[in-house]
Amino acid sequence: MAAAAAAGGVLRAALRRSRTAAASLLLHRALPSSRSVPPPSPLSRTFVPLRQLPFSTSFAFSTAADESAAPGRPKGKARKNPMKQSRLDFTKVDSALLPTVILVGRPNVGKSALFNRLIRRREALVYNTPGDHVTRDIREGIAKLGDLRFRVLDSAGLETAATSGSILARTTDMTGNVLTRSQFAIFLIDVRDGLQPLDIEVGQWLRKHASGIRTIVAMNKSESLDEHGVLTAAAGEAHKLGFGDPVAISAETGLGMAELYEILRPLFEEYLFQLPSHRLNQDHPASEAETEANEGDDSKVPLQLAIVGRPNVGKSTLLNTLLQEQRVLVGPEAGLTRDSIRAQFQFDKRTVYLVDTAGWMERSGKEKGPASLSVVQSRKNLMRAHIVALVLDAEKIANSKSSMNHPEVMIARQAIEEGRGLVVIVNKMDLLRDNQKLFDKVMEAVPTEIQTVIPQVSGIPVVFVSALEGRGRIAVMHQVIDTYEKWCLRLSTSRLNRWLRKVMSRHSWKDTATQPKVKYFTQVKARPPTFVAFMTGKAQLSDTDTRFLTKSLKEDFDIGGIPIRIVQRSIPRKASAKSSVKKAGPRIARMKTDKRSTILEPTSS
Repeated sequence: MAAAAAAGGVLRAALRRSRTAAASLLLHRALPSSRSVPPPSPLSRTFVPLRQLPFSTSFAFSTAADESAAPGRPKGKARKNPMKQSRLDFTKVDSALLPTVILVGRPNVGKSALFNRLIRRREALVYNTPGDHVTRDIREGIAKLGDLRFRVLDSAGLETAATSGSILARTTDMTGNVLTRSQFAIFLIDVRDGLQPLDIEVGQWLRKHASGIRTIVAMNKSESLDEHGVLTAAAGEAHKLGFGDPVAISAETGLGMAELYEILRPLFEEYLFQLPSHRLNQDHPASEAETEANEGDDSKVPLQLAIVGRPNVGKSTLLNTLLQEQRVLVGPEAGLTRDSIRAQFQFDKRTVYLVDTAGWMERSGKEKGPASLSVVQSRKNLMRAHIVALVLDAEKIANSKSSMNHPEVMIARQAIEEGRGLVVIVNKMDLLRDNQKLFDKVMEAVPTEIQTVIPQVSGIPVVFVSALEGRGRIAVMHQVIDTYEKWCLRLSTSRLNRWLRKVMSRHSWKDTATQPKVKYFTQVKARPPTFVAFMTGKAQLSDTDTRFLTKSLKEDFDIGGIPIRIVQRSIPRKASAKSSVKKAGPRIARMKTDKRSTILEPTSS
């Protein structure tokens, strides 16, 4: 009876762990006694293939709990780390020198899900669309796998048989261009579908276009398969691709990340050791250590710039112009961009993080799939940005009665309400070059209407460009940096109080008896500039007085075009009375004698 109970317990545990094959084996062999049941091994969480293939197959995957770098792991008893520490400190390496890994494969194999896991953020859109591409552009990020740091690129699904000129053909060409700056590639296949003919075509395409790139085959979506023959057979098929032994992973659950680490670590170390030593030792503000040290300096903190606007106004073309490279897909199709693409570049010795969002549409509740996710993602990136660049279409403005429609007005107002800097960019001015009347109409109408729509902020900058021709790039960046510096402005309290005395003296008050008394004026924070007026008495600043002070701040300190906040605080009468009373006590007076000091008793006045 005891032996049967013990065997039943083992069987129930196996079923709870979803190891049906292990459970079936237990049913067909002799039941062991309770004394002969060995304790569970600490390595029992790792799947190991039972059969050996003619070639060397060393794939195995572990759970996300085994990974030392798994995000969100609860604190508790320390576990043995299966990952060996690297000989290099990747956190101190310049981000421009880190190895670059590109994720390639046919559509819908989990490239974006693996990208999100490597960068530890949900940035890339993930949606099950077997007949369509969710990812259409090249997305870049810094991956963190254990103590490894490397640049990872998420590419669109490769369709080698796409017709020339189609979206799929353009994404394939873009992926081929990015391969030139990649040193490694992770070729993903869907292990549940098996090796497809398109996988073989992608493998042939990689050998043709990326012969010098070290390619690793990853069998994704392996979490639902057992280890008794299924993964071994899938590895045999994947080995036909000709890129060596595959690794079984699950981008969704994190299985196999430890094995992927063990494969990438020696490759990255060898790559970095081949670089000149002086390049590895140089300091760079993009490294993690330098970024943490420069957090308090606004001039060295990376500028977050978000490009927003209606669909098909030229946002992606503007991003390619600012980066001076073909980073995102452009074309006449509306809604071509789905992901919010994040790119980094240097301008005027300043690091700029540029985000190209999907076209901002009114949510009618009818959007489904990637379109609905794109709208949500665009709103999140607007909240993260420091400066918001609202792009308008000059041709539509010339042919309509208003410069901005309802969604564009909502974008501008939301950016101001959230305290972000706003720069308006009017694109496609090249289409109005032959009609000087329409050209002048747009130049005059846009600044006037913006001031009417957003009266609380005056002096919002407007830049007129032609992103297709590359005109206006320098003007846009200079205006963005100027707005950012105003947004980060900090004024000293002494300077503000000198300014306040002059301003209050020239302001015409309706009733001098009820005139509010501002004790002092100080700035409590920047980004955006926020000021506090400390008041004495019962009178408070009215809305008219607040607008007057805001306008005076913008004119006297040249900080127009950004939102400014003024908060009022009352000083209690008791606190002000206590501060004015001088405490009586013994005074120490210096005497011209040999004694150092003489204590004098307080005199009564």
